[in-house]
Formats: sequence, structure tokens, C-alpha cells
Amino acid sequence: MASKKIAVLVGSLRKQSFNRKMAKALIACAPAALDLEIVEIGQLPLYNQDGDDEGLPAPEWTAFRERMRPFDGVLFVTPEYNRSVPAALKNALDVGSRPYGQSIWSGKPGAVISVSPGAIGGFGANHHLRQSLVSLAVPVMAQPEAYIGGAASLFDAAGNLANDGTRTFIQEFMNSFAAWVE
Repeated sequence: MASKKIAVLVGSLRKQSFNRKMAKALIACAPAALDLEIVEIGQLPLYNQDGDDEGLPAPEWTAFRERMRPFDGVLFVTPEYNRSVPAALKNALDVGSRPYGQSIWSGKPGAVISVSPGAIGGFGANHHLRQSLVSLAVPVMAQPEAYIGGAASLFDAAGNLANDGTRTFIQEFMNSFAAWVE
């Protein structure tokens, strides 16, 4: 059986982001059934429908849309900013959902994992993102839910996951996601 190509979108643009570190840990522990790849979103100009309406979409929008089309599913790794998702991630959702009727998201199975230094692990962002994904026709894996708190203590100096309990949890999460995508 061929592996499923999964795009990994990281909501944080920070170089030493806990979410980027987690994305790399998720990729490292993914089962062979999944082929994960981080797709960058920081280069996308803010979405303005005028560009599509006038037939002049930003080249970065077109490149992102084309890059995302061949993926079989999407894994979202996000921090929480003000009880929601970062603007860069929301912008990527908007860019990919347009022009109307040509969404790159529709029907792609997805999963959400939120990572935060706080105790509740980005619960608000996780659920806010899930709400947006419903409107984009992304069937989101319901269980297990993944809210990773205390992120500042999860990684070693090299950025590798250093917490065995978290490692076990994300391996189980990825196995469940592989079954969901299948």
C-alpha cells in the first residue's frame, strides 16, 4: 500500500517555535503509512478577494494552492494566540479556500494538535481551528484530541522531544491519524 502524502501546516512562524519542534517530532514518529512534509505559510500575503476577482492572484497564493492540491490530508500544528489561531494560519486557510468553489481543502482528512507553554495546551485555538475546518469540508479526526501544554519543558537543547510520555502520546496520535486518513 502506498503511503498517504500529508501536508503539515505549522501556525507559528517563530524560528524556535515549540510548534515547529512538535511538527518535526510528529514527522519522526509517523507510521510508514504516512509521508509527512511541512508546507510553509509565512510567505503568503494577506488574502484579499480583489486579487482573485480581477484575475490577478498573488503569485504566492497560486504557488501555495498548487503545492497543496496533491496532498491526501493535512495535519495542523498550532499555538494559541488570544484564544484563537495565529493570523498566518487563518490566512493560509483563506488563501486555500478561494476562489469560491475551488477550495484545496475540501474532502482532505485532517487533524489538529495544539502546543503551548501554558497549562491548557492551546485548547481555544484547537477548537477555533476545528470550527473553521468544518466550514471548509475538512473531516477532522475527533479522537484522540491533542492539547500539548508545558511545551517549554518538552524539548532538549537540540530541539528534540525529550519527554517519553509525550512521545508515546504523539505516536498513538499519529497511528490514529493514519487510520483516519485511510
